[in-house]
Amino acid sequence: MTDTSVHRGRAGRLVAALIALSAVPVLAGGLRLAELTGGAAATPDNARFLAAPVPIVLHIIGVSAYTVLGAFQFVPRLRRGQPGWHRVAGRLLVPCGLVAALTGLWLTFFSALPEHDGPLLAAFRLVFGTAMAASLVLGLLAVRRGELARHRAWMIRGYAIGLGAGTQALTQSAWHLIAGTPGELARALLLGAGWVINMVVAEWVIRRRPAPLGS
Repeated sequence: MTDTSVHRGRAGRLVAALIALSAVPVLAGGLRLAELTGGAAATPDNARFLAAPVPIVLHIIGVSAYTVLGAFQFVPRLRRGQPGWHRVAGRLLVPCGLVAALTGLWLTFFSALPEHDGPLLAAFRLVFGTAMAASLVLGLLAVRRGELARHRAWMIRGYAIGLGAGTQALTQSAWHLIAGTPGELARALLLGAGWVINMVVAEWVIRRRPAPLGS
C-alpha cells in the first residue's frame, strides 16, 4: 500500500467521523424545523422557538452547513490539490459559522431558559459561542495577512466548537446509560465537557504537526 493511499484512507476516515458527529445537530435541527413548520403545539421545550422562530431557523441552517461542509476542509487532497475549492468553501463556511455562533448567542441572551437549563449552562454557551465567533474572525484576518498556520489553527478551533453538539450527544448518552436522566448541574457539566473535549482534540491536532506550506 502506497503512502498516498494510506493518507487518503486516513482522510476518508476522518471525514466520515466528522460527518457522523455532524449528523447529531443536523438531524436534531431537521426535527426542530419540521416542528416549527408543521404547526406543532407549544410545549415548555419549544415555546421559546415558536415565539421567535427566525433565530433558531438561521442557527440550524448555519450549523448544518458549517459542520458538514467543514468536514471536507480537513481533506489534504482538497485543501492543497484544489486550493480554489478550499477558498470557495471557506467563503461559505465563515458566514455560516458566524451565523451559527451569533444566533446561538442571541438565543442565550434573549430567549427564556427552559426548565432543565440553568445559569451555568448559559455561561458555557456565552463563552463558547463567543470563542467560536472570535476564532472565525481571527482565522479570516490571519489568512488575509498570509499567516496560513495561524489561519489553520483558528479555523480548527472554530470548527471544534461548532461540532460541540455531536460530542455532547455522546457525553449525555454515556451519563444516561450509567446514571439516568441528568439534573440541571450534571447536564450543564456534560454539555460543557463536550466543548472541552473538542477543544482538547483541536489543540492536539494543531500542535501535532505543523501545517505544510500552502495548506
